Amino acid sequence: MGDFLIRFFVGGVVVSVFAILGDILRPKSFAGLFGAAPSIALATVGISIHEHGKAYAAFEARSMLMGAAAFLLYAAAASRLLRTRKLSALNAAFALIPIWFGVSLGLWSIIGGRL
Repeated sequence: MGDFLIRFFVGGVVVSVFAILGDILRPKSFAGLFGAAPSIALATVGISIHEHGKAYAAFEARSMLMGAAAFLLYAAAASRLLRTRKLSALNAAFALIPIWFGVSLGLWSIIGGRL
């Protein structure tokens, strides 16, 4: 239970810092880049180092990088789909989730399953 409290506290502090950065930076579209995911990832890596050591944290960080790469492709595909078709953002987002999962699992099977 203590780990979750630490994670929520650290995540909340870092989310607040990123929200302030997003509010300061222009254009406002950058604010989305500084959302909750990076702060929760940092808190998770910190807790992983503390509880399981650096090798485990490196493994987890590599997994996060693969997920981020897959999300980048997902976001690019969603952007293209929204520009070229008359779909709602919700429909495009749901339609392309298999791309995110497919790329994530593909990267994991190629480079992720080893310490």
